[in-house]
Amino acid sequence: MRLSLLRRRAARPDVAGVVGTARVDARTKDLTKRLQPGDVAVIDHLDIDTVAAEALVAKRPGAVVNAAPSTSGRYPNLGPGILLAAGVPLVDGVGRDVMVRVAEGERVRVDEGRVYLGDDLEEQVAEGTRQTDATVAVAMEEARAGLSTQLEAFAANTMDYLRRERELLLDGVGVPDVVTRMDGRQVLVVVRGYHYREDLHTLRTYVREYKPVIIGVDGGADAVLEAGLHLDMVVGDMDSVSDRALACGAEIVVHAYRDGRAPGLERVRRLGIEPVVFPATGTSEDVAMLLADDKGAELIVAVGTHATLVEFLDKGRAGMASTFLTRLRIGGKLVDAKGVSRLYRTRVSSWQVAALIVCGLLALFVALYATPSGQAVLGLFGARLDDLVSWVRGLF
Repeated sequence: MRLSLLRRRAARPDVAGVVGTARVDARTKDLTKRLQPGDVAVIDHLDIDTVAAEALVAKRPGAVVNAAPSTSGRYPNLGPGILLAAGVPLVDGVGRDVMVRVAEGERVRVDEGRVYLGDDLEEQVAEGTRQTDATVAVAMEEARAGLSTQLEAFAANTMDYLRRERELLLDGVGVPDVVTRMDGRQVLVVVRGYHYREDLHTLRTYVREYKPVIIGVDGGADAVLEAGLHLDMVVGDMDSVSDRALACGAEIVVHAYRDGRAPGLERVRRLGIEPVVFPATGTSEDVAMLLADDKGAELIVAVGTHATLVEFLDKGRAGMASTFLTRLRIGGKLVDAKGVSRLYRTRVSSWQVAALIVCGLLALFVALYATPSGQAVLGLFGARLDDLVSWVRGLF
């Protein structure tokens, strides 16, 4: 009877709670690598952003339990609404003790804001707020009131970054040499971010015809390989890229801190690969774009990157100031993938036109040869052709 009750609870997550295996990790992007459908994701993620929410939704968890507030009120983040729209129950602000009291792989039950453990799943270990469309709407409205403060902080971070990295931004000082040739070529920079799967799908014909240099930024390298495309370079701090992508033959550029520390360097070297090191402040996607621009890229097409003010704030970190300035630096070359998919039209080359004409003539010849009247026309055409050849020979 107990088993029957648990099954009913698991089958009706919005009525009697969710029963599933707990996956516990303070880093959401690490947790999603091992999250399975029906599992309960236990995270500690202040202000769940769009990328994190979409990554969770893609794994189809039974529920998400967040130790931190999913919306703190700093700005109107989009993640909680995405989870609820996908039908994923979200329990918010249960406290950081849940990260210790719930063990990885343990069976848990989530019911109306409470988390239960034990053999009978009746031992309550945490309690928070079960989010609904109404509570998320209220939180978003309150967060909009604090948006001006976030804009001021964003502007201050931007000026600070400009002071520290003006030589890199203005003159390209510190950009390392790489083997991959980009001069005069188009470059596709792929970040595992906003709608990257859809953008890569729409760009397949563009990639086939223009053959751009493809740079994967951390997990974006795996996205490129998953899409069946050729990867030319991997750029990042190597915290979310697979060994498969690192060992695929692409050139590796490790993003290091300004003081020279590079946490991902040893990991790459353990694979027997000697990478290029690029010390710079800011995000790895900025490093990839600055590198492409410095090496003479004709056009930089961005997939999954941050393009709007809402996306900058939704990322929720000071480093996004570098992203804003990087786009100002390379603005004349940068095109968002969505713009390419809207403006791009398949080119028809001269050899394709010639092949079409030849096929048409061949089809016409077969059609004429298959009928008596057609054979008479071909015979007359052949006789005229012989007369023309004889006349030309007579001239010489």
